[in-house]
Amino acid sequence: MANSERVALRSRRVIPRMPGILDEDDSNASSNGDPRITSNGTLEVEHVINKKLQLKMKAEHLKAHLMKQLDSQVNEFMDSLIEESTCLDTPSVSSFSPPLCDKERSKLRQLRTPQDQGKQFVIRRSLLDELFEVNHIRTIYHMFIALLILFILSTLVVDFIDEGRLVLDFDLLVYAFGQLPLVVSTWLCMFLSVLVVPYGLFHLWAGHYQTSRHPVLLSGLAGAAFLLYQGLGLGFLPSYVVMKNGFPPASRFIVILEQVRLIMKAHSFVRENVPRVLASAQEKNTPVVIPQVTQYLYFLFAPTLIYRDSYPRNPVIRWGYVATKFLQVLGCLFYAYYVFVRLCIPQFRSINLQLFDLRVIVLCVFNSILPGVLVLFLAFFAFLHCWLNAFAEMLRFADRMFYKDWWNSTSYANYYRTWNVVVHDWLYNYIYRDFLWMSGNRFRMTAMLLVFTVSAVAHEYVLAICFGFFYPVLFCLFMCFGMLFNFILHDRRKGPIWNVIMWTSLFLGQGVLICLYSREWYAQRYCPLQEPSFLHLLKPRSWSCHQQIAPAEDSP
Repeated sequence: MANSERVALRSRRVIPRMPGILDEDDSNASSNGDPRITSNGTLEVEHVINKKLQLKMKAEHLKAHLMKQLDSQVNEFMDSLIEESTCLDTPSVSSFSPPLCDKERSKLRQLRTPQDQGKQFVIRRSLLDELFEVNHIRTIYHMFIALLILFILSTLVVDFIDEGRLVLDFDLLVYAFGQLPLVVSTWLCMFLSVLVVPYGLFHLWAGHYQTSRHPVLLSGLAGAAFLLYQGLGLGFLPSYVVMKNGFPPASRFIVILEQVRLIMKAHSFVRENVPRVLASAQEKNTPVVIPQVTQYLYFLFAPTLIYRDSYPRNPVIRWGYVATKFLQVLGCLFYAYYVFVRLCIPQFRSINLQLFDLRVIVLCVFNSILPGVLVLFLAFFAFLHCWLNAFAEMLRFADRMFYKDWWNSTSYANYYRTWNVVVHDWLYNYIYRDFLWMSGNRFRMTAMLLVFTVSAVAHEYVLAICFGFFYPVLFCLFMCFGMLFNFILHDRRKGPIWNVIMWTSLFLGQGVLICLYSREWYAQRYCPLQEPSFLHLLKPRSWSCHQQIAPAEDSP
């Protein structure tokens, strides 16, 4: 009898069905409590097992999908909660309460929430590292690689047709990164000075503050020395070296961006540690805690602008990951080279420099949108993702939230917060919050305007020094359109149409930047002034250079 049942089960074929709700006859059979029985009285075991497996697979798939959505929503909620809670006013002690002694003040400080103490560092991965695990997102990355291959092929084919040979000299890269030994020497001097001067001044001031008879005078002298170093040692001297030696654009960017980064780091170190020394001085029996030089040295290399004595660390270094990120940076560098060679230089070599010719300007802006957008994507991916993640991995720095999902922004307010989280944290903590603290939590609009002004001035300073001319296009876009869009496209705009508007305006802005700065670059080169006055240096050269440019073929 057992043998006959096994033969019947083998010979019977059950057609698999899609997982779903039970059929009517199945539900009736289940409700009656009777299993399905075949004509010869054998139990349809295969049918039951198949349906159970299908239901289990569907449940597991649904569970994974729900958990992924829940995790994403919880992360977004916690990030927004932390950001919003830092904006809340710190609850102060009522004026009717009795005065607190030093010990009670110390306990009150210890009972403060972590959000009141500034940015909190936690272990988290970069968003693109998580997204690249999805096949659909990784395909977009592959599409950009395919576009790079097409750029390379088109350049090789055109050079072979024009020259009769393959041209692989990369003259634009050689020119842009010229004088590298002097660049490295300048950076080394800047770094050593930042390592010695701010830490030495703080160590000297903190060690003598409690025992000094004139602590206010001592603090004033130390603060003046620090500001003098920030203005002259880090501010003026590197810029003078760059301009005096005629560094090419990419070499200038290396020095000036490092100059700005070190200035912000030195400010953060002093700003975070001075209040601790002042609090220790008020509590007579509390020793002064001075950070070790190794902690300060780690901070100078760490991919953050907010100082902490310690950061969350990963247990191991993945050197394969580090090598991959540096190779991606190198790939982005060559990608940008081919974008300029194929899309920018041919357009601006023979452009007619007449600024008020509306047709020329409109065509220039719209033809510059594609290279502008590609440069934007490359700068974001190369620096904010690859470069920072490579250094974070080498330092085992575990908080990798250098950016958020800015591409999903439906408002410029959210875009400014998520595009570059590293710089945004510094501006928020040391410009916005400190201004509100000094003003008694008033004038929030003034604090926001101050943040925009500092950011716009810093960006324009970098471009002016690196390009060698003053043309405040980016400053005007920041202060005019940036401020305007910040209020028009605010956080209450949630529909997808606002994301389309944000992207459209962003693309158009990139086209304006590439067009106007490129025209001014060529006007500076081919319409030089013999004895320029100060007013001539402030006036854009492309406004008065009215000629057809026809440079030599080898000029960038």
